[in-house]
Amino acid sequence: MSKKNQVFNKAYEQWKSEVNSAPSRDYNFDTVSGQPVDLLYLSDKAPQEYLDQLGFPGQYPYTRGVHPNMYRGRLWTMRQFSGFATPRETNRRFRFLLEQGQTGLSVAYDMPTLMGYDPGHPFALGEVGKCGVSVASLADMEILFDQIDLGQISVSQTINGPAVILLAFYIAVAELQGVSPERLRGTLQNDILKEFIAQKEWIFPPEPSMRIITDMIAFCTTRLPQFNTISISGYHIREAGSTAVQELAFTLVDGFTYVDYAQKAGLNVDDFAPRLSFFFNSHLDFFEEIAKYRAARRIWARHMKEKYGARDPRSWKLRFHTQTAGCSLTAQQPEINIARTGFQALAAVLGGTQSLHTNSMDETLALPTAKAAEIALRTQQLIAFETGVANVADPLGGSWYVEQLTDKMEAEAERYFTEIEQLGGVIPAIEAGYFQREIAHAASEYQRKIDSKRRIVVGVNEFIKENEQIEISLLEIGKESEEVQYKAIANLKARRDESYVNSTLAAVQAACASEDNLIPAIIEAAKAYATLGEIVAAMKDVFGEWQETTVF
Repeated sequence: MSKKNQVFNKAYEQWKSEVNSAPSRDYNFDTVSGQPVDLLYLSDKAPQEYLDQLGFPGQYPYTRGVHPNMYRGRLWTMRQFSGFATPRETNRRFRFLLEQGQTGLSVAYDMPTLMGYDPGHPFALGEVGKCGVSVASLADMEILFDQIDLGQISVSQTINGPAVILLAFYIAVAELQGVSPERLRGTLQNDILKEFIAQKEWIFPPEPSMRIITDMIAFCTTRLPQFNTISISGYHIREAGSTAVQELAFTLVDGFTYVDYAQKAGLNVDDFAPRLSFFFNSHLDFFEEIAKYRAARRIWARHMKEKYGARDPRSWKLRFHTQTAGCSLTAQQPEINIARTGFQALAAVLGGTQSLHTNSMDETLALPTAKAAEIALRTQQLIAFETGVANVADPLGGSWYVEQLTDKMEAEAERYFTEIEQLGGVIPAIEAGYFQREIAHAASEYQRKIDSKRRIVVGVNEFIKENEQIEISLLEIGKESEEVQYKAIANLKARRDESYVNSTLAAVQAACASEDNLIPAIIEAAKAYATLGEIVAAMKDVFGEWQETTVF
């Protein structure tokens, strides 16, 4: 037997051993017709090429998945992104979704919360509770998770600019429930670089923002060992109009930048990297999306091992959440968004996602109704239990088309890495408007194809229903939510200890001006019932604000 075959066989035996020791679901994995299905199928690549480019599931370079038996061991976490109006109303929606079989929570915050403003601030007028839930204090967070055991449920929070403050509220409310930080599971998006690149919901300038994030990484590595400190997000880059390759490259280079800053702050890569996670879009080009996820795992594993010197295999594994593409939903014929979402969710599963949110059919028109959210969740459950795609690890591995797409996307992402490095790195590239221009050009080109009908969008530029009447129910958020939240803030301020609040805010300012870790001071301010807006204002006094460079 050749040496190459010996290496291959050793890796194969190791994989089989890992599968045998991994938990397995008690489920029938045969086809509907009763035909037995193997867990893994192998390609016809040469042994060494197979190991270098693909590997076995759960083994470097993780092209075929991060777990040895993938969904036979555990299905992906089914999350529905939820949040609207007041904390009380969102709490009811959370409990409804959990009753329907959802296995994790995902919090959508409203625009004032995302930008660091309390209800009652002039900039919050008319926006409170509209695109997510309004949370401006620990008291709001207590209501949001009322009757939900944070020691038992994994919670993802989509918050970036003021993420450190919402994390403080979350830790404080868990402690009020008797749940220690060490038991908390979930993910904080906390990806400020993609805000500067695509979503535009920043508060502080880039460098202070990176200091906040490295402080959070350092704090959570020791205090919240089961919690993902950052969900490095390509989702919003894609929603802004990027291509799949741009989403892949810009997301990963952001991730590498967080690693760079954490290492510069003196953190050991194998201490924090296992708790970094990713968040990708699932768009409509079915095979391209699958190839994107496979390429992402391989690129991350190679760079973490070879460039950053990570030795712990957990640091090499790219784990990711997926959300179906909101930008692909149409206001026209909204019911067909159910089918769009189903195809996108299937691509995410075939690509090996660890967590999934399926958009509701009505989300291009309003926040989802309970019925639309239930249908979206049922879509995931259909894929998990009725299609058979969860029975095999990387079922499209070895496809000539998928493998070549994967290789091509990896090569194009590496080209982008070189360009960004030549510009001085991610932050200089942001300041020069590089990412913004690349995404704008891609979005413009995509729109030209739609306008010329070189790309068909069903119901928009072809198969149109004239004089269409929208016949689905929509969720409407009235002014009542704003009034409730404004009164809640006023009542909170009337009953709290103002001198204690002021002392904690002064401590936050002092921490910002020093080299001390910011997180303990912010948690104390949260426990004093200082509001989101008050803590942000204290931090702005030291860090300032930021305006981006205009690009054309």
